[in-house]
Amino acid sequence: MVNQLLQYATVLMLSIFVGIEIIAKVPAILHTPLMSGSNAIHGVILVGAMLVLGSATTNLEEVLGFVAVILATLNVVGGFVVTDRMLEMFKPKAKAVKKDEVSQ
Repeated sequence: MVNQLLQYATVLMLSIFVGIEIIAKVPAILHTPLMSGSNAIHGVILVGAMLVLGSATTNLEEVLGFVAVILATLNVVGGFVVTDRMLEMFKPKAKAVKKDEVSQ
């Protein structure tokens, strides 16, 4: 049991270090496409969380499944909000109309 827990902790720590290294090297221009791709992955995670909640048999499983669905939903919605804000940065800004052109 302790050996298995140590293996899980090792995998967790290695994945954290690899994730930090990968994210730190992503240029800003690729941020929006990567966010869109990760939103699709989070959608799959949401479906999986709903399937787990649907097959729950004990109260603990139901609570954990419900928490998983809530967190996955927040993650998907937050990802789309961030992606939308990033895409707004790339839209051309509307030119200000001069007062002289409006009065004519």
